[in-house]
Amino acid sequence: MKRLFVFVACFILLSFLKAAGAHPPSDINITFDPETKMLQAEIMHNTSNPLTHYIKKIDLGLNGKEIIEHLVSKQDNNKSQKVSYLIVDVKDGDLITVEGYCSISGKLTKEIRVKM
Repeated sequence: MKRLFVFVACFILLSFLKAAGAHPPSDINITFDPETKMLQAEIMHNTSNPLTHYIKKIDLGLNGKEIIEHLVSKQDNNKSQKVSYLIVDVKDGDLITVEGYCSISGKLTKEIRVKM
């Protein structure tokens, strides 16, 4: 019984330690080129190991509706994840939303208003 208690306590402690190192993205830099209709985003997320702690998903929204769900298997580098998307049906005044999700915990959302 004592061994079971020690095992459970160690498991809980390790879970807390893993979550303590987790953090959501710190910023998202978004640019949109109205001529090419290309959106570029850089999701800032510092990590010591981009293979295990990374941006796992990026959601792109247009006027409140999700239009792209991009699943990512690893982060580009230990500082950020860069992505580019072609948005052919965007119009002047539309609102584009980018959400970046950490593989362990947290997310960040940023948005821009399109000016053509």
